[in-house]
Amino acid sequence: MTSRELAELMQKSSVDCHKALVKEYGRYVYAIVYNKLRCCGTNEDIEECVSDVFADVFMKFEFDISSENDIKYLIATIAKRKAIDNFRRLTVTASHTAEIDEDDMNELVSDFSVDEHVNRSELRRILLDKIDELGDPDSAILIQKFYYNRSSKEIAQNLSMTAGTVRQRCARAMDKLRTKLVDIGITF
Repeated sequence: MTSRELAELMQKSSVDCHKALVKEYGRYVYAIVYNKLRCCGTNEDIEECVSDVFADVFMKFEFDISSENDIKYLIATIAKRKAIDNFRRLTVTASHTAEIDEDDMNELVSDFSVDEHVNRSELRRILLDKIDELGDPDSAILIQKFYYNRSSKEIAQNLSMTAGTVRQRCARAMDKLRTKLVDIGITF
């Protein structure tokens, strides 16, 4: 459809011109808008954007009787720009808002306590310091056993010992560690 054809229709009846334009380019505009908004918009958002495209075409475009230009490219440009604007608006809105009902809020409640977390972190730091004071190979055995969850056999292979020796050293190291912790006031 050319500008001249649209201008002639507009002179006869603006309603007929609008209908003809939507009939001619409606699916084309919908396809452009759909491709831009399908990931973040609803069907209502897409249809609203299509309507906005045609509103912009009618408001901004001056139908020139002397022009034989095809307005398909103009409509495509307006549709792409309008869809991109709506995409930006929808993604910003979606990233800042969320619909949450009361049941969901109850699920979000956490039993996380900052005080407990700090206390546990401090206890871990003290425990690692005291394990470190035991020296090698006792500290290596305890770390591998209780932090890396390795078996006595795996630890023995890493430290070139027998599994029985690792178990004995682990038991003795635990006794020493227990004594060191009691000395600083930590009991279990």
